[in-house]
Amino acid sequence: MARVVVLGAGVSGHTVATFTKKWLGKGHEVVVISPNSKWNWIPSNIWVGVGKMPMEEVVFELAPVYQKAEIDFRQAKAVAISPDGDSEIDKPFVTIEYTESSKEGKSEKVTYDYLVNATGPKLNFGATEGLGPDSGHSLSVCTAPHAKHASEVLDETIKEMKEGKEKTFVIGVGHGMATCQGAAFEYIFNVEHVLKENGVRDKARLIWLSNEYELGDFGMGGLHIKKGGYITNSKVFTESIMAERDIFWITKAHPTKIEAGKIHYETLEGEMKEQEFDFSMLIPPFAGAGMKAYNKAGEDITDTIFAPNGFMKVDADYTPKPYEEWQAEDWPRTLQNPTYKNMFAVGIAFAPPHPISKPMKSPNGTMIFPTPPRTGMPSGIMGKAIAGSIVDMIRGAKEPTHTASMAEMGAACVASTGAGVLSGSAAGMTVYPVVPNFKKYPEFGRDPDLTFGEIGLAGHWIKYVLHKMFIYKAKLKPGWSLIPE
Repeated sequence: MARVVVLGAGVSGHTVATFTKKWLGKGHEVVVISPNSKWNWIPSNIWVGVGKMPMEEVVFELAPVYQKAEIDFRQAKAVAISPDGDSEIDKPFVTIEYTESSKEGKSEKVTYDYLVNATGPKLNFGATEGLGPDSGHSLSVCTAPHAKHASEVLDETIKEMKEGKEKTFVIGVGHGMATCQGAAFEYIFNVEHVLKENGVRDKARLIWLSNEYELGDFGMGGLHIKKGGYITNSKVFTESIMAERDIFWITKAHPTKIEAGKIHYETLEGEMKEQEFDFSMLIPPFAGAGMKAYNKAGEDITDTIFAPNGFMKVDADYTPKPYEEWQAEDWPRTLQNPTYKNMFAVGIAFAPPHPISKPMKSPNGTMIFPTPPRTGMPSGIMGKAIAGSIVDMIRGAKEPTHTASMAEMGAACVASTGAGVLSGSAAGMTVYPVVPNFKKYPEFGRDPDLTFGEIGLAGHWIKYVLHKMFIYKAKLKPGWSLIPE
């Protein structure tokens, strides 16, 4: 009997665990280790953050779902990997510390035959002084509780606006190398929509704060979209939407400090500036979960398994190269660790070989550009591929049998620009491939026939249906495996 241990129960980890168990059946064991007791459909947090959806609709308890699927669930945090075992245990194991209240503080060594790192990111609010809702001065929608808190603050702000006060909203990123602009992008438009619904839009100044060189970069180096038979770049597409909603923008920015009501930031030109605010939601940069790794003798081999940012090394080309020399084929295909072949990493947990957007540095030496997004649809696709490879390897395959390179896959995104039965809208976009391939598509790096976008009410309803569909799938309801990633 083989034991597959999955670290993390987000989109990618949940996908790996559920498909692995479904395909392996009762003869093998799947263990999921996650510090969180609940699963969160993160794309809908932005609706929680504006009061359009209760928090309870985007989360559910994991334990009952895993119990039904006969998956061993342990509410704990993985702190170290020992891929060779140690002097006492002659098998690979991961050291975990329980976060479940009844076992909090206790640790355990969990052995494995195959290990999947799907921990997702550490929300690195500490990278910018004063960033974040817990001990800082900005809000977040990265978790469901954060989003609920943001909604409560938004309600209070709107109440003051109805009393005649004018307010400045600053929404975007909280660090020069943050990623996941998509969540902030959706949030600023949903805030604008709610302000309009409440009749206070005229009392609001909305500002988009971004580390992008220009609008529409999204950490993907921008893209060219086919719309109405014409091809336009995402800069024009995004600027048009911002201008239509009367949203100002600040790009090429690295927030250096957040004070109560004031953001200090450095520009790509090296200037130090300030922006006052009454309400601010800023996405933090991501880092690896912070796990350590040790060999059989107890020596630290963290640098062997993890990149300096804490993400796990996989089958990518990490050779330092000038930006112009990076290629699509540098990106991982099997997501297998090159040193330990029974370990994989998926979603945000794997170390990307290089940025997709061009690296930019201010005269002061500060890096200001978005890092690659690895969430959503690509995470699910990667998770299912890893599950397939592990199942085949347990059954005798010598190497991974499935691939899921971001340079060979497409992705669809539905970005909400306001929630409402008849007044809602969303920008629906597809991109192929996610990582541009200029050898295959020399003009734009992507296939223009498979990269397109539209905005409208239909997009809102598609996003809402997707919300319902993926919650249904994650709860392993009848036919769940037929719903595509």
